[in-house]
Amino acid sequence: MSRPTTDDSGSPDGSGSPDGTGSPDETPDETPDDTEGRPVVLRGGTVLTVDATRQVLAGHDVLVVGDRIAAVGPGLTVPDGMIEIDASDGIVMPGMIDTHRHLWQTAMRGYGADWTLTQYFVWYYLEWGKVFRPEDVYAGNLLGAWEALDAGVTTTVDWSHGLRTPQHADAAVDALEAVPGRFVLAYGNIQDAPATWTGTPEFRDFVSRRVTGDDMLGFQIAFDVTGDPAFPEKPAFEVARELGVAVTTHAGVWGATGDDGIRLMHEHGFMTPETVYVHGASLSADSYHRIAATGGSVSVSTESEQSAGQGYPPTWALRTHGIPVSLSMDTSVWWSGDLFSAMRTTLGADRSREHMEAHARGETVTHTALRADQVVEWATRGGARALGRESDLGSVEVGKKADLVLIKNDASPVSFPLLNPHGHVAFQAQRGDVHTVLVNGRIVKRDGRLVDANLPSIRRTVDRTVEYLQEKLGPEAWQQGMNPDIPETKVLDNPYTYTDYQSNTTHSH
Repeated sequence: MSRPTTDDSGSPDGSGSPDGTGSPDETPDETPDDTEGRPVVLRGGTVLTVDATRQVLAGHDVLVVGDRIAAVGPGLTVPDGMIEIDASDGIVMPGMIDTHRHLWQTAMRGYGADWTLTQYFVWYYLEWGKVFRPEDVYAGNLLGAWEALDAGVTTTVDWSHGLRTPQHADAAVDALEAVPGRFVLAYGNIQDAPATWTGTPEFRDFVSRRVTGDDMLGFQIAFDVTGDPAFPEKPAFEVARELGVAVTTHAGVWGATGDDGIRLMHEHGFMTPETVYVHGASLSADSYHRIAATGGSVSVSTESEQSAGQGYPPTWALRTHGIPVSLSMDTSVWWSGDLFSAMRTTLGADRSREHMEAHARGETVTHTALRADQVVEWATRGGARALGRESDLGSVEVGKKADLVLIKNDASPVSFPLLNPHGHVAFQAQRGDVHTVLVNGRIVKRDGRLVDANLPSIRRTVDRTVEYLQEKLGPEAWQQGMNPDIPETKVLDNPYTYTDYQSNTTHSH
């Protein structure tokens, strides 16, 4: 799939939106790209290889030629005309990979901060998701795609279940192609049955037009399995098999998708190593065994599971069953669009469970099972493995694609001392510490600023969507959707009362 030429607006026609309703701003807020095609060397950093041994290489250079990592070592001799980036006192690591993000919802950033999963379903599935226009999908994807790069997420699976029409799908891809990241479009439609929309000529036409094997844009089919004994999703699985593409599905979501769906998939032969099960948080041991036996992986969105109610973040169970894990952030309508948050919340949730279970047995945990280097692996190589890209993504090794992140912030006191590099990434770093990002050998962020991202124009595009939705909902529904009712709570009666501390204490002077 070729990348269209774009102007500063980020849209193929230069309008700032797929229907041509906008116009680019006069003064783009961007760092111009004068580096494309030139070799790059990151000098003297602490390199987290995230290879099979999770090596840490202090004071090493990483040389990038074309779209590949050409060499890793100390004091490398480099070609003339090289772009040199000082990585000393910084961490060089693989680009992070998010295996489940609803990019189309990014224009509603933070709107659902106080939602439960029920309120999310009502708002998007039953009430207002159906009013999103193609240009609104475009706006969310454009903003979310740039946001991912800014946070060092070089590959993002766009779990795009708002594609009600082929025009919506084209808008989603147009936005992804306007951003210099690596993406996977997971095509979905929550407003129609999977067997229906996957079986239409329009869907086949979209696939033939837009899915061409481009290395920068992969393709999956995204839908859920309800557990209906009639297994109405079977035709959609057959379409995916015919097309040779993976299915990604929300599984183990309390009250929505559970063990019956896993059993039906397994009994009909549709559980494969390529299948990505999202959340996997409220499943039985039998379901975990089936996933493990068929080689699938689980995309864990810890911030989502611990807040929205899919179930307790399941890494404790996945580790027990030997199921591969990748990380994701789910949606910016609630949570942060970076994987630093995903890593630290995942460590916290897993360790919390470990402590609670030990305390229930009257025991104390003296050594934690899940370590920082493991969640860094899940955020990088784990995502590559889930997408079938472990051979060329997810680690810093010679010959692999040059998707790289430099974490370095000389203006921050949190940048030193750098003692435990994996622990620093998992617990200390944040998106503001992402100094440089390369995707496919191209610098897309440098010195803490995105390259060629016209943020004022992107803001205008998103503003148009927000204004449209506010008008469509009306002031009352808009405010009600953002501020759901607070359930009544009662503070327990306290048998103790405050006493005057001084009256019950003898003071000596």
